[in-house]
Parts: sequence; structure tokens; C-alpha cells
Amino acid sequence: MSGSCHFAIDAHDEYPATAAASVDTGIGAFNDIAAPLHEVAPVACFARRNDGTVIGGAIGRRWGKCCEVQQLWVDESHRRQGIGVALMRAFESRAREHGCEDFFLETFSFQAPDFYRALGYVTVHKNDLFPHGIVKHLMFKRTSGAADAAPEAGSDQVATLPRTK
Repeated sequence: MSGSCHFAIDAHDEYPATAAASVDTGIGAFNDIAAPLHEVAPVACFARRNDGTVIGGAIGRRWGKCCEVQQLWVDESHRRQGIGVALMRAFESRAREHGCEDFFLETFSFQAPDFYRALGYVTVHKNDLFPHGIVKHLMFKRTSGAADAAPEAGSDQVATLPRTK
């Protein structure tokens, strides 16, 4: 090996902005070489009051036939009125217009796994290593009509997904 790299490691409890930007830039460059991430595109739907105030939103990204729901939020004073369901339906519909068939998301046990199950999502992985008994669910839904080897909607059982062609 020619030339050795001399370095020091410093640890932090917060992200130094410049150092974190270097990591983001570096991983971004690596990922751009490894995969066509320029194809990843945003998807978003918002619920607004008549005065234009945002009272909820679904935000995510799509890539090929896959779509990730990254955030779903409804203002506390407007919950349990069907807004979350309407946002999810609109989000999925918008993504399907772009060819998406497979949807996935992550949610904690204290958030909304039952809500997503009621919409047809199934848990494909559970991470129960968090403190206080909190579980993180990776959830999936296929909208193409293909038969899945998955538990029925509403089940807390972990599914095994078939590969798509």
C-alpha cells in the first residue's frame, strides 16, 4: 500500500453542521454511482381548511414501482374525522398515477400501525429493540392486485413478501 492515512476520530452528542454535510455529500456521491437515485421523486398530499391552513399531510417519495410514505400527520383537533384515510388514499392514488404498485412505511407502536393495517398494510418486519417496549414496524402494501403471501389486513402477524418480477 502506498501512503498511509493518519486520522483522528472525534465523537459528538450533536451533529457538527460542516462535518454532517461532508458525510451527506459523500454518501450521496457513492449512492449516485451505485443506483439511479436521480429517478427518486417526491409525492405529497395536504389537507387544508377553507382558509388554506394545512391541517394534515402525507409526504413521501417514489422510485419505479415503489413508493415510501415517510410522514403522515393530521392536526390533533382534526383527528378521527377521516382526514388521515383521505390523505393516504390521495397519496396512494397520486403515486399510482406514476406507476407505483408497492407501498411501504415505518411506524412506531405508539403511532399508527393499527391505522395502516386497516388500510391494507401488513407488517413485514418488527424491530423490538427500542426502550419502553416500543416496536418499530416496517409495513408494506401491494396495490397491483397480485396475490401476496401476506397475513390478512388487520393482522399483527409478520408477513413474508414474494419478489416482484
